[in-house]
Amino acid sequence: MTDRPHITPGERFADIDQWDHNRVQPPHIWATLGYRRVSWEPGATEVAWDATENYCFPTAGGPVVQGGLVTALLDAGMGGACWTVLDRDQAFLTADLRVEFLRSARVGTLTAHGWVVRRTRRVVFCAAELRDDAGVILANARCTQVVLPAEGRAGRYEKYDDAGAPPDDGRG
Repeated sequence: MTDRPHITPGERFADIDQWDHNRVQPPHIWATLGYRRVSWEPGATEVAWDATENYCFPTAGGPVVQGGLVTALLDAGMGGACWTVLDRDQAFLTADLRVEFLRSARVGTLTAHGWVVRRTRRVVFCAAELRDDAGVILANARCTQVVLPAEGRAGRYEKYDDAGAPPDDGRG
């Protein structure tokens, strides 16, 4: 995460408590898997997760973390980085996500370092690296986040109905 351009924080950067404490309640994926934020700065975040054998498949060389879980952790790092550059009337959705698996992820603490590469008015380009507890890079990722209004037809934060279904506009 060195040599990154200066990133201007959005209004949401000040909302770390809302993001980490109020929105992340079970059954949220962060609570379910036990993700924890290690660092938070304008345009960057680190998210750690303790991978156990329960999230692995067996191989001759020992348990390997399932690739979808590696992807989810990288996505959480990039999503957190994107969040830091948005204003309170903005939300985002991932339009594109690419992951390269460089080495097998194994049991232990995995940390995703996500950062904003470039932010435009409508799009945020992000990148991430996943490292093990020895600092070895296991995977990297890039994504494109589309900036949307937080409310209204394209918004992400409309209320679910009493049965738990998303708003009609959120169903695609």
